[in-house]
Amino acid sequence: MVHYEKLSRVKLKKHCLLLALLGFSLLLTTACSSDASAENGDKKVETEEKDERVLVESVAIERGSIESTVRSSTNLEAEEKVEVFARASNRSTELLVEEGDKIVKGQVLLRLEDDAQKIDVAKARAQVQKAEKEFARTNDLYKKELVTVQEYNDKSYNLGQRQLELDQAEQNLAYTVVIAPISGTVTQRMVNLGDMVQTGRALFEIVNFDSIVARVYLPEKNLAQLKLGQAARLSSKALLGTHFEGGVKRIAPTVDARTGTVKVTVSVDQIGALCPGMYVDVELVMAIHDDAVLIPKRALVYDNDQVFVFRVVRGADKVTAERVPVEILLTDRDFVESASGVAFGDEIVIAGHTGLKAGSEIRVLGDEDTQSKSKNSDTVEVAER
Repeated sequence: MVHYEKLSRVKLKKHCLLLALLGFSLLLTTACSSDASAENGDKKVETEEKDERVLVESVAIERGSIESTVRSSTNLEAEEKVEVFARASNRSTELLVEEGDKIVKGQVLLRLEDDAQKIDVAKARAQVQKAEKEFARTNDLYKKELVTVQEYNDKSYNLGQRQLELDQAEQNLAYTVVIAPISGTVTQRMVNLGDMVQTGRALFEIVNFDSIVARVYLPEKNLAQLKLGQAARLSSKALLGTHFEGGVKRIAPTVDARTGTVKVTVSVDQIGALCPGMYVDVELVMAIHDDAVLIPKRALVYDNDQVFVFRVVRGADKVTAERVPVEILLTDRDFVESASGVAFGDEIVIAGHTGLKAGSEIRVLGDEDTQSKSKNSDTVEVAER
């Protein structure tokens, strides 16, 4: 009896263990099936949501003003710039101007010692007076035929010589006063008070800032478009991009055979803070169109020698890209003017056209946001139901 009870207990344990293993297997199979179903569901959703359309950004074509310009860079020069040299040898006694002073033509800049020159003038003047008296007496006698022609000519010649000596002495005296040959600004002073100045020594440099010009060299292909008075703009990085208005002052009549360029001299209307030697950018306005069809340069696509854009075509059920060739008339920094191909109000692609082909189905960036909001609203409504 006891043996039978033990045997029954062993069978019961084995039966319970078998049931437990069977339950665990069912649970594991159910979990795997759920994961597989979920994975298959995700793949199905991803497949359903995948969109083959190309995402692009677009803009509507507008009308506006556009300029065709040619840019170059150079250093400013002053056309009226002179060095003042000493024309007499003496010690400087009076210094009347300093660097930075504005002066006018004929203004006294420096005085030199002039005692010796004044004495020479006095001597020469006395000789002239003596010669004048002698000639006057000889002239009276000559009228009375009391002196020969030779004597008359000698006295006349002597008077002329004495007058030349006086003129030379007065000129030497004038050279002791250094005056400005032009109006402008003293940019350099190379003499000090008390210096012994020798003839030919450089004393001052004077620059007329109103004569500042920019000389640029443009390709000969632009020669036909150049004309006197043509508008120009100058700017300098040293002046934080301030622009100065100017115009074409001169156009060289010849083309440099070595470089194929023509020299153009540009004047400045208001000098302001500009000064000689300053590095500037010069922009010449070659043409202006006020009511032009403007295409952003970001929209242009180049294919060998052809230029085209992608125009957005909105159909009833899809949006596509149409490849349109354009003819460029003028160009500036941001836009080009089109002579044909597109019109005012056309919607063109400005981003995302890399790899885009004619007839490709596209998604416009602004439209995509609207569609996403619409889908989210539909999902919310379904969830609430």
